[in-house]
Amino acid sequence: MENWDEVRTAYHVARQGTVSGAADTLGMHHATVIRHIDALESRLGVKLFQRHARGYTATEAGTDLLRVAQTTDEQFHQLEGRIKGRGSDVSGELLVTSLVAFAPLMVGALTTFRQAYPDVTVRYLTDDRVFRLEYGEAHVALRAGKQPEEPDNVVQSFARQDIALYASRAYVDAHGQPSGEADLKDHVFVGHDDLNNRAPFLLWLRDTVPRENVVFRTTDSRVMERAILAGAGIGFLGVREAAQLPDLVQVMPPQENWSSPLWLVTHVDLHRTAKVQAFLAHIKEYTGEGSAR
Repeated sequence: MENWDEVRTAYHVARQGTVSGAADTLGMHHATVIRHIDALESRLGVKLFQRHARGYTATEAGTDLLRVAQTTDEQFHQLEGRIKGRGSDVSGELLVTSLVAFAPLMVGALTTFRQAYPDVTVRYLTDDRVFRLEYGEAHVALRAGKQPEEPDNVVQSFARQDIALYASRAYVDAHGQPSGEADLKDHVFVGHDDLNNRAPFLLWLRDTVPRENVVFRTTDSRVMERAILAGAGIGFLGVREAAQLPDLVQVMPPQENWSSPLWLVTHVDLHRTAKVQAFLAHIKEYTGEGSAR
């Protein structure tokens, strides 16, 4: 497309639904917005919008074009984040990602990082998907499990996630506390809904406890935590996180075969920037992992 400005204008008209809304977002006169739309439709030979009293609605052809425009616009913003991340000072946005299970650790680390570097704005995104650092989707990622192998990423061993079995005091009062692994068959559990989940502690649970004993199933670690606290059953939690919840009882201590290695991942283009290096040093100090390589 020879004129990105026109496509970008059409994209914002579709998002806002009105010429005036797009004009406000883009900081241009409404007549310029209309001129861009007319020129783009003339060049393509199709109508991209249906005009009506309430505004503009994308046609089928418009929807196809605007889907591509949205992807391009997002990639421009990601590129902008990567370029800004190359600065020599510790300021601007720091975008960090992890599984939501690591939120208690990451929120504390990011909060104290901002106290040390008040010119930084923190963006902390949690998702099960792997964020693509090569597209600028994050400056730093905390990942668990097998060592990441994406090309052009710098991977540092960080720590191991200690996992133990917990129950609420109310559950223990009502059902007793298992004295060993043999007693687990007489108890109910909170577990993951996906039998294919490869977390080591969930594989152990699958092999040790009958599936019918897992009576509360979910895919969200936050829901698991709340269910254990509510007395729905026995379940796995990180030792660091469980220590902040006084109503929990440790049913079985951490086992080596339950734990997962943790990795700090950065992209080679941003790894040596002042902001990324400052955060890597900070989180290692915050967690007592300063000697990690």
